[in-house]
Amino acid sequence: MNITVENLAPCKKLVRVELDANVVDETFAAITKNFQKEAALPGFRPGKAPLPMVVKKYDAEIKDEAKRKLIGDAYRKALDEQKISAIGYPDIEEIQFERGQALIFAATVETAPEFELPEYKGLPVKRETRSVVEADVDRALELLARQQVKYNTVAREVRNGDIAVVNYTGTVDGKPITDLAPTAKGLTEQKSFWVDLAPNTFIPGFADQLVGAQAGDKRTVNVDFPADFVTKELVGLKGVYEVEVVEVKEKILPAIDDAFAKTYGADDLLKLREGVRKDLENELKSSQEKSLRGQLLGGLLARVAFELPEAVVAQETRQVVYSIVQENSKRGVARELIEQQKDEIYTAAARTAKDRVKLSFLVQRIATKEGVQVSQEEVIHRVQALAQAYQIPVEKFIKDLQKRNGVNEIYEQIAHEKVVRLLEQYAQIEDVAPAAS
Repeated sequence: MNITVENLAPCKKLVRVELDANVVDETFAAITKNFQKEAALPGFRPGKAPLPMVVKKYDAEIKDEAKRKLIGDAYRKALDEQKISAIGYPDIEEIQFERGQALIFAATVETAPEFELPEYKGLPVKRETRSVVEADVDRALELLARQQVKYNTVAREVRNGDIAVVNYTGTVDGKPITDLAPTAKGLTEQKSFWVDLAPNTFIPGFADQLVGAQAGDKRTVNVDFPADFVTKELVGLKGVYEVEVVEVKEKILPAIDDAFAKTYGADDLLKLREGVRKDLENELKSSQEKSLRGQLLGGLLARVAFELPEAVVAQETRQVVYSIVQENSKRGVARELIEQQKDEIYTAAARTAKDRVKLSFLVQRIATKEGVQVSQEEVIHRVQALAQAYQIPVEKFIKDLQKRNGVNEIYEQIAHEKVVRLLEQYAQIEDVAPAAS
């Protein structure tokens, strides 16, 4: 077997293979014999039909199976001999394949990147020495109280902290806003719309101009659409709104006392505070761990640069785009708005995908060097936990994983987590005062 390799790109090779004609013929003969054993032709007992008749009837099937076997075996042997670490499936170009002739084909393969593993022990990270204080518990209780807020209609002027229920129509340069932004119907006209008179709500400056109005009052509200406004067509423009106040609603918060604590399942306020403190401490610990890991992985990525396989990055980019679109859809972002932002979404996804792919190769290399292993028991435990979390029977969950090579993904996830824990153990951690908020 003759093999030549051509470098097409840093992570792409063209592997040309030529296999002797005698090997081709031997394979054809062996496969034809197998077909003869199973062939059931009229007038002959199974396995007794003459070879020429078997070849005539099953020629296409024999040829297809011979091609699959010859190319598959030769391709794997070529990679092994040339020590090529291929990723994914090759693009096979058949050049010559016939009985009595040499087999010649070319395979375009993506390969793992070549790079020197950077020093990953002692990566510097900073950890904020933050702790949960009584003021944090007080703020958390206030947030819980807001979940039980009641709204009473009042016969007085609108004050800061109230809700103004309004009807409005909006224009820019005297034209309906939808003339400039067709998808912004809600910004053009609304009935019985609740405006919270609190900082940074709705359109900046809108709520402030309603202070002092009463039910039945009409006001002209002028706004400047800011640079970060969600509807890009309106950025930097001036809007004019004709507003009618329909109702004024006052927010009534519950007293934070023992009765309030019981609504959250606590015996009294003291027990509720203890529970809230524990939750905040768990959140703080999780946040600190996330920050440390983010610094570690970011520092690792910054220590080395290498080319990445294009197909792998493209596939990861598609997955990230899908995740972003799904998340935006769940948040209620209109499909039209997502479509408008597709270029920005793709750019952000491509950047994220490159970091993920690069990190996966770094983590794999560290795992190999450190002898990180994942046991079958660990995978089974993770699968069971995931099935329980998604409320899917374990057997069905495993079948779904197998269909999309998900079991291998779980192996990789667990290995990734183990490597990250190693990086944490090796890290050079500096405790620092919390940043001013």
